[in-house]
Amino acid sequence: MMLSLPDPDVLYNALVARSDAYEGRAYVGVTSTGIFCRLNCPAPNPKPENCTFFENPGDCIAGGFRPCKRCHPLAPVARLDPLVDQMLKAFDADPMRRWSETCVASMGFDPSTVRRAFKRHFGMTFLEMARHRRLRHSAEVLAKGDKVIEAQLSAGFASPSAFRTAFSKLMGRAPGEFAENALLRASWIDTPIGAMVTICDAVQVHLLEFPERKGLAREVQQLFQYSKGQLGFGRFALTDRVHEQLTEFFEGRRPKFDLPLALHGTDFSKTVWRALQDIPAGQTRSYGQLAQEIARPTAMRAVARANGANQIAIVLPCHRVIGADGTLTGYAGGLWRKQKLIELERAYAEASSSLNARLASS
Repeated sequence: MMLSLPDPDVLYNALVARSDAYEGRAYVGVTSTGIFCRLNCPAPNPKPENCTFFENPGDCIAGGFRPCKRCHPLAPVARLDPLVDQMLKAFDADPMRRWSETCVASMGFDPSTVRRAFKRHFGMTFLEMARHRRLRHSAEVLAKGDKVIEAQLSAGFASPSAFRTAFSKLMGRAPGEFAENALLRASWIDTPIGAMVTICDAVQVHLLEFPERKGLAREVQQLFQYSKGQLGFGRFALTDRVHEQLTEFFEGRRPKFDLPLALHGTDFSKTVWRALQDIPAGQTRSYGQLAQEIARPTAMRAVARANGANQIAIVLPCHRVIGADGTLTGYAGGLWRKQKLIELERAYAEASSSLNARLASS
């Protein structure tokens, strides 16, 4: 809870004004709804007696609040940049628009400045982000059994070749190569820190990644070969189970996942991935510590490679591995996501400490 923030009256006035002054530094938990928000949330203002202020999302979740679906308090603080904020608002208002640099310029922004800002904050350009959203929509159209041309046009691509190229770059194969009623099925799952691509069969999860991951196309291609072409779009009951457990995780109700996983890698990599599952939520390990825990103390670089090759993000919590000096180091989903995940998981550590204290005193 609040330790170094201003008086609650000051924060409440900022909330009423929807001020950006405390963006990324203060959050409000609303006791009447059980949700927590940014202070600039567009939702109707709660009564002051229903407000509790916190310094970070982890404290909010530890207090029993879940993230707001309007202001997305787990999303990056990139919206502090007015340019980024305006572009994201325009994107949210019309996610299927066929954005171009001309569109960006028509809003009064220099396209190269927008490109650099989004690359810095999100690891991808604004146009790449918009294209990913349209390609996701095209995959959802294909999942319904519609033809490729219908998916292409619904995603705003005038050229079949441009659609094939963009789709293949993201998903590793041309859209027409994905099978109907396949054994493996790809789908998108929305989370508070962005959409994720998941690939499941009827009984196991094979992949869970953020679409920005540079190795996603290669991983999908490998699963295509593994399944002998039996990879398509759609959902199984297991897909919904993944979505449900991710929701519980982000709401502070699931410190550990209970999902059947298909691990595709060497025996050493599988050992590392299983060790990741043994790191409690709210704790971190260095690569050296993880190497020690699997009884391979000299294999730090191999551990780092295996960590980077993990293709089931969050569930196999590679984000809990940091540098020996405490720095975040790399994360395929973006360092801002790694920071958010670690902040969120502080709530689990605090809950565990509180429980242990109660048990010790009983």
